[in-house]
Amino acid sequence: MIPARPHLVWDWNGTLLNDLSLVVAATNAAFASIGGPTVTSDEHRVRFRRPIAEYYAEVLGQAVDDDEFGRLDRIFHDAYRSGLTTCELASDARTAMAAWPGSQSLLSMWFHEELVPAVHTYGLTGHFSRVDGLRAVVGGDRKAESLRRHLAELGVEGTSAVLIGDSIDDADAALAVGGRVVLYTGGFTDPARLRASGHPVADTLTDAVAVARKISSAGT
Repeated sequence: MIPARPHLVWDWNGTLLNDLSLVVAATNAAFASIGGPTVTSDEHRVRFRRPIAEYYAEVLGQAVDDDEFGRLDRIFHDAYRSGLTTCELASDARTAMAAWPGSQSLLSMWFHEELVPAVHTYGLTGHFSRVDGLRAVVGGDRKAESLRRHLAELGVEGTSAVLIGDSIDDADAALAVGGRVVLYTGGFTDPARLRASGHPVADTLTDAVAVARKISSAGT
C-alpha cells in the first residue's frame, strides 16, 4: 500500500503573518479598557496561551468570565483591525511555502470572513488547497477541534499532516489528530517555551519547512 503524501498545514497569525507587535498593542488596548497593566512583547510571548481567557485572567489578576472575555475580545479585534494594514508577511514566508513539495493549506483562529480576503490581498490564495478561519463570534479557544474539521474537509488523515505554527496550542492540536508539528520561534511564544515542549523548533520558516520535510519523510 502506498502511504499518503504528507500535507502541510500553516498557521497564520504569528507564523506566515508577522503581526506580533499589532497583537500586543491590541491586547494592551483590551487590558487598558478595564484598568489593567501594559504588557511588553517579551512578556506576552512568555505568558500567552489558549484559551486566551486564561491568559487574560493571569495578567489581570482576576477571573474573566465568558461575558467579560467577549467584551475584551471585541475591543482586541477592533484595535487589531485598525492596524492590520501595517503588517507584512514573515520575511521568508513565500520562500518557505515554495520549498514544500506537496499540498498545503491554511488554518487560523482568526475570523474566517476576514481571513479569506486578507490571504487574497497578500497574494497567497493560490498556494492553498483550503483556507479556514474561525467560524464563531468570539475567538480565543484552542485549535484542536478546528484542525480536526479542517483535515476532514480536505480528506487528509491526521497522521499525514504536519503543522507549522508558533504556539504550544499548535503542537497540542497536531498531537490531537495524530499529526506532527514544527514550532516557529518568530511568533507569539517565547523560544525557550517552545524548546522546552520537546517538539521540533525552527528559527525561520524556511528552516521549519526543511524540518517538516525531514520528519514527514522519516515517518516520525
